[in-house]
Amino acid sequence: MARTASLSGFPEWLPEERLVELHVLDTLRRVFELHGFSSIETRAVETVGQLLRKGEIDKEVYGLSRLQDDDGNAATGTAAASHRSDPHALALHFDLTVPFARYVVENAGYLAFPFRRYQIQKVWRGERPQEGRAREFTQADIDIVGDGELPFRYDVEIALVIAEALGALPIPDFLLRINNRKLAEGFYNGIGLTDTAGVLRSIDKLEKIGAAKVAELLKTELGATEEQAQAALKLAAIRTEDTSFVARVRALGVTNELLEEGLTELEQVIAAAVQRAPGKVVADLSIARGLDYYTGTVVETVLVGHEQLGSICSGGRYDALASKGNRKFPGVGLSIGVTRLVSRILSQDLAKATRSVPTAVLVALNSDDSWGAAQDVAAELRSRGIATEVAAKAEKFGKQIKFADRRGIPFVWFTDDDGKHQVKDIRSGEQVDADPATWAPAAEDLHVRVLTA
Repeated sequence: MARTASLSGFPEWLPEERLVELHVLDTLRRVFELHGFSSIETRAVETVGQLLRKGEIDKEVYGLSRLQDDDGNAATGTAAASHRSDPHALALHFDLTVPFARYVVENAGYLAFPFRRYQIQKVWRGERPQEGRAREFTQADIDIVGDGELPFRYDVEIALVIAEALGALPIPDFLLRINNRKLAEGFYNGIGLTDTAGVLRSIDKLEKIGAAKVAELLKTELGATEEQAQAALKLAAIRTEDTSFVARVRALGVTNELLEEGLTELEQVIAAAVQRAPGKVVADLSIARGLDYYTGTVVETVLVGHEQLGSICSGGRYDALASKGNRKFPGVGLSIGVTRLVSRILSQDLAKATRSVPTAVLVALNSDDSWGAAQDVAAELRSRGIATEVAAKAEKFGKQIKFADRRGIPFVWFTDDDGKHQVKDIRSGEQVDADPATWAPAAEDLHVRVLTA
């Protein structure tokens, strides 16, 4: 991607790049629907109070305000401060999980549970743009939500669906790194660290700042002893491609009921993945996910060889994010960072569209008077699913062919004054007789395809 954006953090694609993004989106939709997930769309705007249920993210939220106040005067610079203090103020959503939780609560009477949903939408975050991070980007989420309870088997299923979806994309090899919050919190309680949320936030910084600085954070901010800090780091160092992590955790000598529950759950996920998605999943006990609402399984996904890009897919189990009185709607879900993926695909030339436009055929004009007949040909071809456009003016055929070439259109259609039709493949130069009622391009030319480079 050599182009410089005129507004940093808000990516825009050229037509051929957009075709790659559409291929990614269409592939995800196909896989999600094959597994029975229904599509929904929520509004782009939520109240600040609703959005801040997720935790300490107010610095990332884009507040929404009018350019004029109710009296018709220009809005003042106090808008940002008022948004922070007013839970009823409006803001753009920064992810899709919190809006989805609100959606479930408000529409519970119309949904059949367990409710399986996928959602592909833009989200906005006010953070510093850098590689893999934008202020406006597209996410693709899948979630399964229950009414009162949600069997743990759905944690396993979600991981397998995502592994299948990512495996169908033109991306490098990937790895789902999975942990369990119960396992981690039980371990921390077992060694005497009661501020488990604080420990998780510190461990979540492990890859960014290193083990020594995390240990220092645990001691200075959470009051951990050196022995406790080192025990927490030993747990985070465990990473296995099979269920052998269970024995390694128990070898650390910590006993706790919640720890055992988390070990059992993570063992089920990894055991199923080893069988159904071999090589795509690891148990990684350094994965913390700093968001407080996760209660069990947590997942982060990296592209192998592109780890510096960060997680391309993350999420987990949340048991208390959505509730209505005494009614709880536990869920589990994962979110794919589509824009992050597409940016990497394009910047590394990992995949390209076979042409830059959907059009397969340009119908040439003999004269301006032949425009109506050319439209008839185009309509006939379109009726059979062949993307077709008509030349804008009756220039020399050489110029019309050059126009098609610049557009990336592979075929040019000619009709002479006697009504005889021919079609030319401008790549090979081959020109043959053709009938608009029966002719079709080869299957590989009928639609734009995205191929792995």
